[in-house]
Amino acid sequence: MQDWLWESAGDLGRGISAGEIDPVALTETYLEAIDAHEARDQIYSVVTHERARAESAAASARAKVGQRLGLLDGVPISWKDLFDTAGTETCSGTALLAGRTPARDARVLRAAGAAGLVCLGKTHMSEFAFSGLGLNPVTATPPNVNDPGAVPGGSSSGAASSVAFGLAACGIGSDTGGSVRIPSAWNDLVGLKTTSDRLSLDGVVPLCAKFDTVGPLSRSVEDCALMLAALEGGSAADLRGASLKGVRLAALQTVVMEDVREAPLAGYRDAVGRLQAAGAVVEPLDSPEVAEAMPLSGLLFTAEAYGTWGDLIESDPGKMFAPILERFRSGQEFEAADYVAAWQRLEVLRRDWHARVAGYDAVIMPTAPTLPPNVERLMTDEAYYLTENLLALRNTRVGNLMGLCAVSLPTGEPSCGLMLCGKPFAEERLLRVASATEAALR
Repeated sequence: MQDWLWESAGDLGRGISAGEIDPVALTETYLEAIDAHEARDQIYSVVTHERARAESAAASARAKVGQRLGLLDGVPISWKDLFDTAGTETCSGTALLAGRTPARDARVLRAAGAAGLVCLGKTHMSEFAFSGLGLNPVTATPPNVNDPGAVPGGSSSGAASSVAFGLAACGIGSDTGGSVRIPSAWNDLVGLKTTSDRLSLDGVVPLCAKFDTVGPLSRSVEDCALMLAALEGGSAADLRGASLKGVRLAALQTVVMEDVREAPLAGYRDAVGRLQAAGAVVEPLDSPEVAEAMPLSGLLFTAEAYGTWGDLIESDPGKMFAPILERFRSGQEFEAADYVAAWQRLEVLRRDWHARVAGYDAVIMPTAPTLPPNVERLMTDEAYYLTENLLALRNTRVGNLMGLCAVSLPTGEPSCGLMLCGKPFAEERLLRVASATEAALR
């Protein structure tokens, strides 16, 4: 039964379908593992024992009479602590929202429940989801699976740790500038950033609503496809027969290949070689759109974030972790006219980008140019915190700025991911390319 903790969500679902796994026994195995784990309270903000047991009992009853709701019916997953969960505290990793207990589930959580998925609990995250590092001294900093002294990546930090340490079959997170893909890369998982507006944000505590997206952190591309379908009540992408033969990939050079550290660069180059060996055509790509869009991110992200939370933050700023507070407050510096002009310019840059990459199946780059930094140094070295946080999110931010869907895959080099960016609302197409890529990398 302990082996169940390391199986993919899809394989668990197939085991339930075959009558080899009982959802109640599966959920109890996860709950026991969570409660016995030394990092339980670093990973989970709350474990929803009663809800999980009730949902798994219902899934078990359906399985016994052949009325399963889908492949994932009875599979236990975790939820980042910004998804509203009825009757359970949801505080987005900040003391400023302590005690916030919603009356109903977020829409995506309701959709997952309608597919029979079992809610194990809520996972810790960066404060207000405004950091790519996953460091949170206000609530908790989850562990990194490859380095106990390093951060796990954020802001969906606990979501990644819950899967990487075998405490959930899949974690549901959010991605505003890289918050699904960074922790996925640094914990050797597959993470899917969906296109903005593809999945509902109803009942999701916002950071920057114009950039916020919902996405899974999982063990496989198939799991990401299955979870995307469950979260929107649709059908999963057909990954059968996916191949890299003849696939055209653009290897972005602009900005994303600057200052890439040794290990991520080695992992990336090795991955590109394996993709080419599997039949993919990889061509270098320069993008003046990316070069121009990057400097706009400081204005676009921080102005919206502070506009959303400024009043609450200033009501008791002492409750916040100082670097996060400072990042929010930087949003005060911008004029409304500058914000509007920046968005108008970004829309033009997006159109130019799409024209430039129209002939490619995906655009590739290292997910993160750096390895997960050291927790102790981040807490004591302000300049180090600032540079590492901005560098961590630099490459992933391309997907958010250009309005893309994107997926991060493990390269085989610990904590080093390969990112594939697709076209808006083309997740199914991207997942097929990612599935073939996954096979080549494994």
